[in-house]
Amino acid sequence: MNDTVVTVLAIFLAAILMFIFPLMTTADKTDDITTQAVDAATTDFVDGIRSTGKITQDSYDNFIQTISSTGNSYDVEMEVQVLDDNPGKKVTEAEYTKVGENYYYSEYTTQILDELNSAAGAMYLKQGDMVTVSVKNTNRTIGTILRDFFYSVTGNNSATVTATHSGIVSVNGR
Repeated sequence: MNDTVVTVLAIFLAAILMFIFPLMTTADKTDDITTQAVDAATTDFVDGIRSTGKITQDSYDNFIQTISSTGNSYDVEMEVQVLDDNPGKKVTEAEYTKVGENYYYSEYTTQILDELNSAAGAMYLKQGDMVTVSVKNTNRTIGTILRDFFYSVTGNNSATVTATHSGIVSVNGR
């Protein structure tokens, strides 16, 4: 009887080692590759905004299509911090300098998308504005499902594919 129990346990352990752990490793590698692809797409999108000074509906749609081609669903959050220049100036010996501080006000994803869907079809930015785009997956990947099953990780905040990129706009969009 003891030999039978040990044999069954050995077969079960061998099955786990031969099938489950390689499957988990492959799923984790797939998540890593997907993360790299989404990070590259996010970087390209933000760098395009920085170099052109505008966010267009076409560039946003291409970005969404690129990250969606990974097979996951994503939550994309955008923030544009618009530079509100202080128009007051004072004259020093040789140069103009602005009096006081420059302030930023923020526009978020829904406001940006409303502007993209307007008649203009674009949001024009100026030099000094800051753009931030954050992406995280909303579905559970196979790697997450396997990890949750074997390690008993609980919770809905288990986004495994995330990317964030930001930068300062270097040209005027108009």
